[in-house]
Amino acid sequence: MTAGKVYIDPKEVLMNPVVHFEMPYDDPERMSRFYSTAFGWKMKELGGSMGNYVLATTATAGPDGFPKKPGRINGGFFQKKADWPAQHPSVVIAVDDIKHAMTKVAGAGGQVLGEPMDIPGVGAYVSFADPEGNRVSLLQPLPMPAKKAAAPKKRSSAKKRPAAKKAKRAKKR
Repeated sequence: MTAGKVYIDPKEVLMNPVVHFEMPYDDPERMSRFYSTAFGWKMKELGGSMGNYVLATTATAGPDGFPKKPGRINGGFFQKKADWPAQHPSVVIAVDDIKHAMTKVAGAGGQVLGEPMDIPGVGAYVSFADPEGNRVSLLQPLPMPAKKAAAPKKRSSAKKRPAAKKAKRAKKR
């Protein structure tokens, strides 16, 4: 924003949404207990094969895994590591093409922190630092499985008439 004006690039009509948040932890039990008790979040430890990541469900999700109510997101917690940069709370932005998004981040003045890593069953993920020093992440989600088309509802061949019309017709007979 400059002098009360918002810059919008006319070539960019689609916005990439914030879809997830992340925060670091030292003690998974203490962290889970705190967020469960204070906010009622459901915590799920994914174990060593997933880097001891802990999913945080903050909003009821539908069958597709996304929150049912618009504007709400779920998140997760990662174990702090001495050799990882910028371990702070951050948001995750969904993108269609992670390599293209990385190029755009760098071109806009951000610094991509490493190469994308594949998260099994989720997609490609990489973090970056924005020009203000905030750590943010990009996620190119795996394609969602195709939903089965619902069978069309059968319509009765006879038109249904409102009860008042039926009663009127019956009186005429």
